[in-house]
Amino acid sequence: MSKNLWVWVRDIAIAVAIAIIIMQFIKPTIVKEHSMEDTLHPNDYIFLSKQAYNLGGSPERGDIVVFHSELESDDGTTKNLIKRVIAVEGDTVGIHDGVVYVNNDPIDEPYIKDDYTDGQMPEITVPKGDLFLLGDNRQSSRDSRDPSVGFISKSKLIGKAIFRVFPFADFGPLK
Repeated sequence: MSKNLWVWVRDIAIAVAIAIIIMQFIKPTIVKEHSMEDTLHPNDYIFLSKQAYNLGGSPERGDIVVFHSELESDDGTTKNLIKRVIAVEGDTVGIHDGVVYVNNDPIDEPYIKDDYTDGQMPEITVPKGDLFLLGDNRQSSRDSRDPSVGFISKSKLIGKAIFRVFPFADFGPLK
């Protein structure tokens, strides 16, 4: 009997150790808002790479990231938001006539929901250590265009969205 108990304890300890190691690299997350439609929808279950930018990598234009914001939910807790990297430090970004320009070039955005970006924004330069982020559903997104969000410091990043687990019909890597 004690030999069987030892085998069970060992197997459980190994499983817990593996889970802890995996959780150092991957964070499961559920999408709550509509700001990334049609790429992501409310209740999509995704995995974040927590180490994507800690192992020498830097965020790149087009990455989908989750970050700590200063916005508060109804219960008073701060919100984590998910957005797409549009411009990185040193880039200039502007919005004119429904088109986003980075470094004076219009960017190709096949992922945005309504094929245009609301509002006008004069050219601004992304400060060192910061990112300019937008939601894919531009008409329903509080993002870097909004002064309450603004530029996002790389230090506020939680991780890079890399994989959708649920719904099963959309199972696979994120682009």
